[in-house]
Amino acid sequence: MPPRSSPTARQARLGAELRKLRESAGLLTRAAGELLGGNQAQISHIESGRWGVSSERVRRFAAIYSVADSKLIAALCAMADERGKGWWESYRAALPVGFLDIAELEHHAQYLRAFQTLTVPGIFQTGDYARTIFSGRIPALPAAQLDVRVEHRVRRRAIFERPTPPPFEAIIHEAALHALYGGRNVAREQLRYLLEVSEWPTVEVRVIPFTTEEFIGSAQSMLYAGGVVPQLDTVQLDSTYGSILLDAPSQLASYRATYDALERVSLEVDESRDVISRIAKEL
Repeated sequence: MPPRSSPTARQARLGAELRKLRESAGLLTRAAGELLGGNQAQISHIESGRWGVSSERVRRFAAIYSVADSKLIAALCAMADERGKGWWESYRAALPVGFLDIAELEHHAQYLRAFQTLTVPGIFQTGDYARTIFSGRIPALPAAQLDVRVEHRVRRRAIFERPTPPPFEAIIHEAALHALYGGRNVAREQLRYLLEVSEWPTVEVRVIPFTTEEFIGSAQSMLYAGGVVPQLDTVQLDSTYGSILLDAPSQLASYRATYDALERVSLEVDESRDVISRIAKEL
């Protein structure tokens, strides 16, 4: 079977985790290939996500690398055995890969934590609000591309339609709630929808008010996706040139600490709902 030309973020992550295990064992790709009855090129393809790998082979890797973390290995085996394509794959020819990556990330997350400074979190945006956000892109998007981006963003809410939706905590700075993106009517309907979202069983929305006196200097908009085990957590960041996924242990620890600090300066859930309601009424 030829190597994959474009592995998904999750396929690449499985390969990256196997690379981390090999490096922790102090083995080069050539030595690992020889121990597994293959060669250096095969190991490189697996670790880049370009070749699939079975759960049986993952366990062989674990044995050779002397990995004792049974929960991590079980999680990697489950990733290796995943089959089928998610709904987002139907957009592969229509959208930049970063859009697919975030939908895949949310789908597999055990829990999600988001922080936004200037907009409502993407997964909770109404169609009109999302259209306004995408319309601000420079250079401007063609009408067809604008439509498909809005459609994809709204479809991401499918995770909340599952029998057991993932817990989702969102922290939003008050500045984002006052922004009149799309005009007063669009902004008002977005806030009303955010109030509805805040009542969903697995969703918590908190607001950082203008009155807060503490500044969290390292805070930036982010999405933190919890994995089956902490080693498989992921941070997603937006940039001018697309989505960025971070998974280094030091990066994860930094963003966990940052989110905890943001949570300390945010309002309680009920207080946050009152603030959102007040601003919506004032529009």
